[in-house]
Amino acid sequence: MQDIMRKDAGVDGDAQRIGQLVWMLFLKILDDQEESLMMLSEDYRSPIPAHLRWSSWAANKEGITGDTLLNFINNQLFPKLKNLALEGPERSRALVVRMAFEDAYNYMKNGTLIRQVINKINDIDFNNTGDKHAFGDVYEQILKDLQSAGNAGEFYTPRAVTQFMVDMLDPKLQELVLDPACGTGGFLAHVMDHKSDRYVQSVDDAKTVQESILGVEKKALPHLLCVTNMMLHGIEAPINIQHDNTLATPLKDHKWRGKIDVIITNPPFGGMEEDGIEKNVPQVFQTRETADLFLVLIIELLKDGGRAAVVLPDGTLFGEGIKTRIKEKLMTECNLHTIIRLPNGVFNPYTGIKTNLLFFEKGQPTEEVWFYEHPYPEGYKSYTKTRPMRIEEFEGENSEKAWWGDLTSRAARKENDRAWKVSINEIKSNGYNLDIANPHRKDEGRKNPAELLAAWQETRAQLATTQEQLKAILAEAFTRSTAA
Repeated sequence: MQDIMRKDAGVDGDAQRIGQLVWMLFLKILDDQEESLMMLSEDYRSPIPAHLRWSSWAANKEGITGDTLLNFINNQLFPKLKNLALEGPERSRALVVRMAFEDAYNYMKNGTLIRQVINKINDIDFNNTGDKHAFGDVYEQILKDLQSAGNAGEFYTPRAVTQFMVDMLDPKLQELVLDPACGTGGFLAHVMDHKSDRYVQSVDDAKTVQESILGVEKKALPHLLCVTNMMLHGIEAPINIQHDNTLATPLKDHKWRGKIDVIITNPPFGGMEEDGIEKNVPQVFQTRETADLFLVLIIELLKDGGRAAVVLPDGTLFGEGIKTRIKEKLMTECNLHTIIRLPNGVFNPYTGIKTNLLFFEKGQPTEEVWFYEHPYPEGYKSYTKTRPMRIEEFEGENSEKAWWGDLTSRAARKENDRAWKVSINEIKSNGYNLDIANPHRKDEGRKNPAELLAAWQETRAQLATTQEQLKAILAEAFTRSTAA
């Protein structure tokens, strides 16, 4: 399908191709869902007018094409779906469609090529378990392609990290789970799978899971991908996946303040929020750095006894000033019980920034923090696009999961060459600096010059790739501004 779209003069780059593909897939998935609902209930009525449903204009491989199809999409389909009436018993589904198409675009200019893409999509039956399962791999590839599109500041969490974080939080059936910067929905999809595998035993349980998943995404394309992802995971009307900026609401007025059981997220880091957003948090914590604002938000949204797992960069651990005050708030109001220190390259080739997984619970102050240093697999010197982190690294007798112990008490933990603990008094005396080196690591002394040279060359190659991505982004922005 992407090969076909590359022939179209209107589509420029991976991000536009994926945006084009996803709104089409969304409508096909929605239509297959509605076909199933109509079979189960004679009373079901689609909120989409009959002539605009996928089955009416797209399902027939010999259907409209060329300029007729292009005009239909641009002048009938998009305007109507962007302004779909929110009424009747299927109001929720209508709202999902409106949100999905709010910032969607038809980039393609060749109606014949559009028909060719549509015909490929028609080969998938999303009511067929085999097709649906196979499409999961296709969807993963879409996300990888989006990563390669060079969207500055947007990094999507490796599946191994996502799954480990969900497993350690162990969200229960009725617990409200929020990702306030949900991106394409990777964390929420894992939460749904986790709950379904462990706790769902009835139709009512399945409904409870659907109603317990909350997400917010600021940008249009990741939001549409997330909504589509949730539909693929069985949520019929994912109205709880909002297209919004979670930070845009003053904390004191936030509807979720003190109500969330579980928060799991990888908030954007390295970026700055727009002017005025920082005023939504108390003055003592005001900053425009996104990751810091999200950490304050997460602490406030958790209920007493609620727990969180958050991906944060090294800069948060050792940062001073406002960062120090935020860490003090975190360890005064929450038990920051575990920090998993990930090695370089987990997010390669998109960023070389070192990251950490912070696990904490609201309601009790921190007394001690356990650190665990995640090692590279044997034979690895870094992660790459072709050799990413794998979930198997977190499993086995010498892994984090084995060391973690009981998910609630964590009483069996012991120090080893990868794990150590630090008291809150030591952390306070250090000015809340959490960038604490592994005391058990042996001094490596002088490294082999060949190894140092190889590492330097790899870093240079990564820098060159980043520079080329930045050039492409700036060139595209210049082209758009010139055209405007």
